[in-house]
Amino acid sequence: MADVIDNSVTAKATKVEILAETATDEPWIAIVDNGTGMTEPELIEAMRPGTKNPLQEREGHDLGRFGLGLKSASFSQCRQLTVISRKDGHTSGATWDLDKVAESNDWRVDLEDDLTDIPAADRLPNAGTIVLWRKLDRLSTNFRNDVAKRSAEINKAISGAERHLRLCFHRYMEGSKPALRILLNDRKLLPIDPFATDHPATQMDPEDFLPLLNGEVVTQCFTLPHHKKMSKTAWEDLGGPEGHLRSQGFYIYRERRLIIAGSWLGLARQTELTKLARVRVDIPNTMDSDWKIDVRKASAQMPPVVRERLRKIVERLQGTSKRTYQRRGRKLVSDEYLPLWNRVQKNGGIVYRPNVEHPSITGFAAALPEDFRHGFRTCIILLGSGLPIAALHADMLGGAEDVTQDAADFADFADSAEIAIRALLHSNMTGNDVARALCSTEPFIHHKDAIRRLVEEIQGEPS
Repeated sequence: MADVIDNSVTAKATKVEILAETATDEPWIAIVDNGTGMTEPELIEAMRPGTKNPLQEREGHDLGRFGLGLKSASFSQCRQLTVISRKDGHTSGATWDLDKVAESNDWRVDLEDDLTDIPAADRLPNAGTIVLWRKLDRLSTNFRNDVAKRSAEINKAISGAERHLRLCFHRYMEGSKPALRILLNDRKLLPIDPFATDHPATQMDPEDFLPLLNGEVVTQCFTLPHHKKMSKTAWEDLGGPEGHLRSQGFYIYRERRLIIAGSWLGLARQTELTKLARVRVDIPNTMDSDWKIDVRKASAQMPPVVRERLRKIVERLQGTSKRTYQRRGRKLVSDEYLPLWNRVQKNGGIVYRPNVEHPSITGFAAALPEDFRHGFRTCIILLGSGLPIAALHADMLGGAEDVTQDAADFADFADSAEIAIRALLHSNMTGNDVARALCSTEPFIHHKDAIRRLVEEIQGEPS
């Protein structure tokens, strides 16, 4: 679909409609645009494979390259391709049917004289083009004789394509007056900005310009906000089905059209600490040969001079992304919040130990008979040494934002809070000081009002 929409953008379309009829014996998908359209000779030329010289100079809005996109993209999905186009009041239609080609052994396109029975033909605007896919065997290989399951399979593919289009053309779709609107069965698609440029916590570097012989490469670095600063829906939409770990890296655009999303292209490894780092790279269509853009416009290779420049950018950007997470980590284990766990550097590594000086632990230990105190402390240390590091590591790699603290109700640890309060009051601290100390202590920090009320109740008890 993206390859077909490239042609719509080249034809200066401002609106693209994707129509799909899947719950039928003969399902079809149509892509309708309001571009300049084609005359019959232009349509016949467009239906011919390899209609463009890749070395030919093109306008800046031209997203094509070889003239193969329409045909190769269509035949990867269907066996019958029909294109209907209207220009200057004249309507033309042509069809490639691979079954007929196989029977006749003749690559001959059929011109359509009667459009009455062609699906979606009535949606053709005054000027524009319809690309119609029929005989969708490529999209329903598993359930060709089961209408319901075949429909579900095609709809699943369309759903995946929807996200790809929202990302691929997001720079055309953004703003209050977008250059391009894309609709799926009359539902407007919203762009996905992989850099979250509208979020106030996103860190954006200035653009960097690298002039070369065949054009200028423009790069800009972004560090996404920590997931705790975004809604869960926005965070998941930004990361996509593969998550943020796979979405970090370079986003390479050719004439503002995304061709590579989320890869360091061999310049760095994808790690949990750098998953907030993304680099936007803009190249013009005059640099296709320099970047070795392939037929599908889905892969590229950086020229050596660009690779060296981006290597330095990546090294700097990775430091910014790591600091975003490490700052967050230091807060969670800061002495200011009297954590239940201490983060300790040991022998070049990092270990986490229960904080045996936590008021809840020291207060409970003080309330125990002296013979039991050593055993209690041993149990606490044993608990720390049994921390499931391997399982945590696997879960963090799968999606660190999904690993959260157990949000227990206050009733679950009210006894611990009472023990801590009594221990602190017994040390001659005032009630206000006790409340202030526990309200900045894990896990009581999340239940400040309940802590203050409990302090007042204990203070109000008869002595």
